[in-house]
Amino acid sequence: MNSNLKKNILTHGLIILGFLFITLLVHYPTFIAGEQINQHDILQGVGGNNQLQLHRAGTGEEALWNPYMFSGMPAYLTGAQYSGDLISYVYRGMRLGMKHPQGILFVAFVSFYILLLSFKVRPLIAAAGAIAFGLNGFNMIGIMAGHNAKIAAVALMPMVLAGIHLAFSGKRWLGFGLTALALGLQIRTNHPQITYYLAIIVAAYGINALIQVFKTKDFKPFGINAALMILAAVLAVGANYGRLATTLEYSKYTIRGESELLAAKKASSGLDKDYAFRYSNGIAEPLFLFVPNIFGGSSQQELSTKSAVAEALGNAGYNRSQIANQIKTVPTYWGDQPLTAPYYAGTLTVILFILGILILPKRHKVWLISLVILGIMMSWGKNFEGFNNLLFDYLPGYNKFRSVTFTIIITIFAMNLLGFVALEKLVTAEWNQELKKKIFILFGIGGGFLIVLMLFSSALGFRGSIDSQLPEWFLDAVRDDRKSLLIRDSMRALMFVVAFAIVIWALFKKRVKTSQVMIGLAFLIFVDSFSLTKRFLGAQKFERDPTASFFQMTDADKAIASQALSGERVLNLQNPFNENRTSYFHESIGGYHGAKIRRYNDLIEYCLQPELQSAFQTLQSQSMNFSGLPVLNMLNTKFMYAGTQANAVFPNRYANGNAWTVNRVIPVNSPDEEIGQVCSIDSKNEALIDQSKFEMPQISGAGTIVLTEKSPNLVKYSAEINGGTALGIFSEIYYPEGWRATIDGNETEILRANYVLRALAIPSGSHEVIFEFKPKTYYVGNTIMLISSILVILAFMGGVGVELRSGNGTA
Repeated sequence: MNSNLKKNILTHGLIILGFLFITLLVHYPTFIAGEQINQHDILQGVGGNNQLQLHRAGTGEEALWNPYMFSGMPAYLTGAQYSGDLISYVYRGMRLGMKHPQGILFVAFVSFYILLLSFKVRPLIAAAGAIAFGLNGFNMIGIMAGHNAKIAAVALMPMVLAGIHLAFSGKRWLGFGLTALALGLQIRTNHPQITYYLAIIVAAYGINALIQVFKTKDFKPFGINAALMILAAVLAVGANYGRLATTLEYSKYTIRGESELLAAKKASSGLDKDYAFRYSNGIAEPLFLFVPNIFGGSSQQELSTKSAVAEALGNAGYNRSQIANQIKTVPTYWGDQPLTAPYYAGTLTVILFILGILILPKRHKVWLISLVILGIMMSWGKNFEGFNNLLFDYLPGYNKFRSVTFTIIITIFAMNLLGFVALEKLVTAEWNQELKKKIFILFGIGGGFLIVLMLFSSALGFRGSIDSQLPEWFLDAVRDDRKSLLIRDSMRALMFVVAFAIVIWALFKKRVKTSQVMIGLAFLIFVDSFSLTKRFLGAQKFERDPTASFFQMTDADKAIASQALSGERVLNLQNPFNENRTSYFHESIGGYHGAKIRRYNDLIEYCLQPELQSAFQTLQSQSMNFSGLPVLNMLNTKFMYAGTQANAVFPNRYANGNAWTVNRVIPVNSPDEEIGQVCSIDSKNEALIDQSKFEMPQISGAGTIVLTEKSPNLVKYSAEINGGTALGIFSEIYYPEGWRATIDGNETEILRANYVLRALAIPSGSHEVIFEFKPKTYYVGNTIMLISSILVILAFMGGVGVELRSGNGTA
């Protein structure tokens, strides 16, 4: 092993150890005390997936249908696993075995480090850039909220672009292998929204590369590299084919697909525009990339005991304990959104971005500057209506995503890449009058803006949309604290700008070595990013086993569990359609998921919400007569509860049961007609069938249908029918893909009844009825994943081997 290679291995090894150390610092309560971040969305995910994990552990079978949320839905997005997913083992190795979210942060560091190295940035600067990217506000707030999949997808974005850039800059086979692996892992995180933003970044890079090719007229290498990148993408997609195919199949039937209701005025494919644009940055809000508390920080900011709010509360008669509680969630945010937290990029990241604008040649910066601007414009959403309506209506697939503020990650990504490439150029540049002038402009812009912001802050008003809900005596104090937060963070940012200026001055005056300057800059960037990180992920955000405390079985749960039989569902009367705690223990009417079945969502809006109010009124009148709840009863809602005590559980003796026969079939001609009638039918005796979609059954018989066996993928019944063919209604959600029904082993058509349920025409006599969920898409997809995963791993290993054999591994 030659000395160069030894030195490189040692350098990279020490830097990666540094990333591990920072990961330990951020998550030290986890590593030292075994505590975890209380992540809301993760807890909800655990609730929706718990019973599926128990089924897998107990039977060895993968649960592909989840009967525990929204009365039943495919399990593809609630924890289903794929045996062909071999690249998951690579990802586990990249995380050094660390679980989420700790492993995500480490991967983000390594990923951006590799990206900067691919752009020929020296290791120390690349390490500083990796720290800035890994600890940006978008990542930290996402981790705090429990958006692990989203941040994992962000963490792998740089590695994908690194592979592409290597391929187009002379390391074709290494680039091919790295792109295939990184993209495969990025897609595997299963966050299509972030993958979509990655596609935008890659498209900008590709357009820039193509422009350079037209200038040089050297088309052949570009064509070969582009073809290899397409092949890498095909392999990456193949390694995730089962997951992608099932998700794509399922998405057509979710709230992100096309509505069937004309009356709902949602005929476009995708989300409702108001829903998608609900969270939109105000025009000036992206300034929080530079100064985190410029708009008051978070919607629920914790203030100090010396704040104006604390003083106002004391004057109003609050005691010390009450004040301590009140100042933990003060509405200091005064921007345009209903809820928010600042997606801070870093004061020095923004300064370096401006440096890149000033000193880099056009071919290196135009595409990145365009991405920065595009990310900001897209994040404005409804506040930049003309542009964003155009994207929403015509950009393919864009209307599938909500929370357009997430596009700011495009901006943060491009700022970091341009800024640290610019820093590399700066430290190698010759100090001359032109460069000196640009440096003065740089610090004039950054420092000047901050000084003006502090001097004229009183003119900003600090008025937020929530202010109308606050008493006047409290509001004045909140506005004073909003101003204080802005001035404090502006001063903080100015200190970093000044410190950076001193370091650059020392560099060009040759007062210190270049390596010492790099270490100083890396330290400044670490302090800048880490200090903001601890605002969001301080020790108070960690708890001892939040999952166990959140899912501790209450007396109400025990009372239900002791009585409930298979197929009997539970309705949590308190916010049932935004929680999965019920699903952890029981088959729930409600749930928490961003891609629930659209027809079931229609049922919630048209029928279940009114029936929920009716159930409350019934209980308030001291009655247990739930016979007037036809939809809840057809969903076999056997238990309702509204608290943690056993006496908060209300059995429903009017539930229709697991299955029954009806004596009247009512034909309807459209989904609108069906949803219009289903809320008021006698669901025990009547059934609606859309005759435009299904052949109307001719019935004359009746009988009983008894559930004999139920698991996620299999449901069995015993039917006794007399007097001719009967229509059996099953309290199971109709889903047109993957379910197969047999009567005595003979396959029969599954009808849809009452807008969401399954129905079968059952002949007279004694029969065994079986529903089995065996989605072909899943099983075929699993095989394709296995083959493609092997090819991806071989491509990466081959690319590394070619690179080492060529001698470039010693560079």
